[in-house]
Amino acid sequence: MDISHIALSRHTCKGYDPDRQIPAELIEQLKILLRFSPSSVNSQPWHFIIASSPEAKARVARAASEGAYISNGPKILNASHVIVFCARTTLDDAHVASLLEQEVVDGRLPTEEARAAQSKGRNYYIHHHRFDRKDMQCWMEKQVYLALGTLLFGAAALEIDATPIEGFDPVRLDLELDLYARGMTSVVLAALGYRGDDDFNVRLPKSRLPEDAVITEI
Repeated sequence: MDISHIALSRHTCKGYDPDRQIPAELIEQLKILLRFSPSSVNSQPWHFIIASSPEAKARVARAASEGAYISNGPKILNASHVIVFCARTTLDDAHVASLLEQEVVDGRLPTEEARAAQSKGRNYYIHHHRFDRKDMQCWMEKQVYLALGTLLFGAAALEIDATPIEGFDPVRLDLELDLYARGMTSVVLAALGYRGDDDFNVRLPKSRLPEDAVITEI
């Protein structure tokens, strides 16, 4: 199987056809990709908000309606779906307990010994980032970007155009969606849909540094 054609053919979409919607069955596949994205110690410190109605997309677009972000507003409004990638603001005991409980339900921890070992190992790394490295929020946001990468590649495999968007006001979006009250904060967006006539990027050749500039084999 050769999947390199996906990397060679996908591009960051710069304009969407507002009249084309992603079929529901494909959205369901993308949801699976999000849920089953990898994360450090299976911490899953994320939440994904999917906006598909004009009203919902307009709420997201308010965070990209002025200043340096204004060019992203039309992408959000014209895309079929927009996903808000959120990170948790804390890995509290309740979330950590829910992870362990789900692993037991899913059959990953068939014995008490396995459950104790998983709990000890996960909590070691959580405490390491919370108290030793003091980079807990950054660590959680790194996991969110793993989910973003999974989504972008999967969307391309399904011939869905996508645009990762960091150009928005996260404070404004967090307030708009009441994320603070839910223990979350917005990190990055992904617009999804099908390219429109104004997508100039699809007509440009891809450009990357040569292999020997970015890859070293030892």
